Amino acid sequence: MSVGLIAVLVAVFAGAIAQRIAGLGFALLVAPFLVMLLGAHEGVIVVLVCGLVSSTIIMARVWAEVEWSSLWWLAVPAAVATIPAAFVARWLPPAPLSIVVSLLVLVALLVSLLLQRTTLAIRGRLPMGLAGVMSGATNALAGVGGPAVSAYAVMSRWPQRAFAATLQPYFVLTNIVALTVKFAVDPAQSPSFGVTIWLAIVALIVAGVVVGDRCQRYVRDHHARMALIVMSFIGAVAALAKGLVDL
Repeated sequence: MSVGLIAVLVAVFAGAIAQRIAGLGFALLVAPFLVMLLGAHEGVIVVLVCGLVSSTIIMARVWAEVEWSSLWWLAVPAAVATIPAAFVARWLPPAPLSIVVSLLVLVALLVSLLLQRTTLAIRGRLPMGLAGVMSGATNALAGVGGPAVSAYAVMSRWPQRAFAATLQPYFVLTNIVALTVKFAVDPAQSPSFGVTIWLAIVALIVAGVVVGDRCQRYVRDHHARMALIVMSFIGAVAALAKGLVDL
């Protein structure tokens, strides 16, 4: 097993832990590393597949806390925005797409840091729908759909537990749409992993969710978010540097 493949598996395991503790963060943490190791197109596909699996597992544990009306106001606009964004991602060469993915992650992290200090409060369905549109577009482009809805959650004062629970079926729906469109546009985007590697990825996601479930009792939300931001910054900067070199 190559060093690169081991790094992929470690990143997937860490991403699943982050997803269970914070409700999101899998793509922020994993996307830059997978894009750097696998390439832009294949890396995003793996991020979407892994995000789908991890959110499906977590969704079964938080089902009772999901706010279904809010889910549809986010998911429907996101699904609509996914289609043109997937075509744009297909037309971009790997090096520019790597740069786009990295920049999206870096911008999302900076916005997340700034929003932690804001006192702005928004209400209404229109901001929620716009957050869904932005999330669906960035999810199709870079596999990173969490920051836009996270920004909405911060500014609308959405309670953390209900927000984290609602994100799980949201990611399931949006990732299914994104993967369907991407494979319809270009089936060759699928990573050339064997069955053993895919099984190992699924097993590590399950293990990461279990570990995250236990860690959630002891890790404060603030500390978890800061650790996620630091690791994501490192991965995004490294992927950006590689994209610039390849370009």
